[in-house]
Amino acid sequence: MRAVIQRVSSASVSIGGRTVGAVGTGFLILLGVTHGDGEREADYLAAKCAALRVFRDSEDKMNLSLKDVGGGALVVSQFTLYGDCRKGNRPAFVAAARPETAVPLYQRFIQKLREAGVPVETGEFGADMEVSLCNDGPVTILMDTDEMMRK
Repeated sequence: MRAVIQRVSSASVSIGGRTVGAVGTGFLILLGVTHGDGEREADYLAAKCAALRVFRDSEDKMNLSLKDVGGGALVVSQFTLYGDCRKGNRPAFVAAARPETAVPLYQRFIQKLREAGVPVETGEFGADMEVSLCNDGPVTILMDTDEMMRK
């Protein structure tokens, strides 16, 4: 699984002009699923995101987590995180998991974030979405379970 985590002061996702999810202070998490990912990866990545300390403390150091600052997470499915641009100029997405695999893992990731005490809003899997955000910092972190868990 791959996640692009952006620290935001606000973020929202709209479908057809209708806002379907929004957060204030917190994270916008773009989440991609690949072949071979399972519940272990979803659980691990959700725990890492919930505990990620990238919010400023009283000494202006990145030392606080989402829970510490009372933040939320907007989770948006993003199969294009597995785009392969090594050949030509048009990305190939063969590394992205099919929806029958990706949807349950996307949902499990969201469930595990909620179980960790993080309020979660979402986009809609597979929809054409418009994502808006005010990136705070900016702080953007890439997490890839293939690298972090060394499968």
